[in-house]
Amino acid sequence: MGYLIFSASYFSDSSHENLCERFEVIISDSSITRFVDTQEIVNLVKREDLYPVGKKFGEINTLAIRDAILTNRLVESVKVFTTADGSIVASIRQREPVLRIISDTKGSFYVDKDRMIMPLSSNFAVYLPVATGIIDEEFAQNELYDFAMFLRGNPDWDAWIAQIVVKRDKEVLLIPRAGDFKIILGSLDNYPDKLAKFALFVEKGLNVVGWNRYSEINLKYENQVVATRK
Repeated sequence: MGYLIFSASYFSDSSHENLCERFEVIISDSSITRFVDTQEIVNLVKREDLYPVGKKFGEINTLAIRDAILTNRLVESVKVFTTADGSIVASIRQREPVLRIISDTKGSFYVDKDRMIMPLSSNFAVYLPVATGIIDEEFAQNELYDFAMFLRGNPDWDAWIAQIVVKRDKEVLLIPRAGDFKIILGSLDNYPDKLAKFALFVEKGLNVVGWNRYSEINLKYENQVVATRK
């Protein structure tokens, strides 16, 4: 027992004197999104004077490296650890956006899967529902987030809707990919029922009279669809 305690202490102490030979950055979800690149993370760690290569392991603060990387607002989580071959590894997961906002008052940003505001990236753009108009962060993180998640769960609607437009009174218009008209949802209350009503109107109306007959289709009234002819 004494030998085991001595050897564990000895090798632990001696490993602190070893030099870090490599700093490896692993972006675990880089095959899906590329908001963050490895060189950007290396540069960030160097700017904070935390770059570990050439330093003794006993002098390397892995928690400080982790906290420095988390200052990048495109990063969701980081694990920083040592390996037996003399390396420090930073394993990174990026944040996952579900909606892009182009606001007249707040500029452009994403809302991520956790309802958090997320900045755009100069490295990479992702295909997402786009909402434009007079949008504040609270509306983006709540009503618009819920609507975006509904679209995500219904791929047919997600592919069909090109743009979500928000007016000053929070009235929502949809711009479809097919047809030269706009769809007025009104508020985002009961949007599944409103979209189901529109689907029925397409089947019984537009497919019969043609897709270019109307300039506006209003779904905000209960139990009816009001179509404005061009």
